[in-house]
Amino acid sequence: MIDPVVLLTFLPAAMALNLTPGADMMFCFGQGLRSGPRAAIAASAGISLGSLVHVTLAGLGLGAAVAAMPWLFDVIRWVGVLYLLTLAWSAIRNGATPPDAPAQPAKHAFRDGLLVNLTNPKVILFVLAFIPQFIDPTAGPILMQFMVLGAVIALGGFVINAGVGLMAGGASRHLVGNRRAGRILGWITGGIFITLAVRLAVLERA
Repeated sequence: MIDPVVLLTFLPAAMALNLTPGADMMFCFGQGLRSGPRAAIAASAGISLGSLVHVTLAGLGLGAAVAAMPWLFDVIRWVGVLYLLTLAWSAIRNGATPPDAPAQPAKHAFRDGLLVNLTNPKVILFVLAFIPQFIDPTAGPILMQFMVLGAVIALGGFVINAGVGLMAGGASRHLVGNRRAGRILGWITGGIFITLAVRLAVLERA
């Protein structure tokens, strides 16, 4: 369905995209610092699922609505800003999770990663700009081509973002036994989420 030559061209481009530090990587890093390796992996999985949702919407043509309607773009964007600020406040208030405390359920980190990705309208606009370069309308159903290429991006992103989160989680486990260090990690994590919120708030459609 997808020309192997096209796929071989797409793979390094997708890898370069996944390796570029961005909001998803920073979010998984923050989750790892705050709640440990399991939360980082779950957050990465949620982000990857969100990416697939964006790819599906783009393949169905719904992503064009976000590009064409400024108010819809802004509504999604500000929901994302408020959600990130809520996560930042929680991280600052509670600090990092102590080793002897009940771990944050992985499903919560998965949900957070999914929602943070879904409320970033820039993702679907990027999908609309990037993936169609590798789509051949004569090669088969366009939606299926979107899904295959999107799955490549989502899988690569999951591995890389989870790896970053795992490193952050491993480092945090050596520090959170100290109450003061745990509070500092909470502030660092909150600062990361606030930075992401500001970045999303000043985002432009172009």
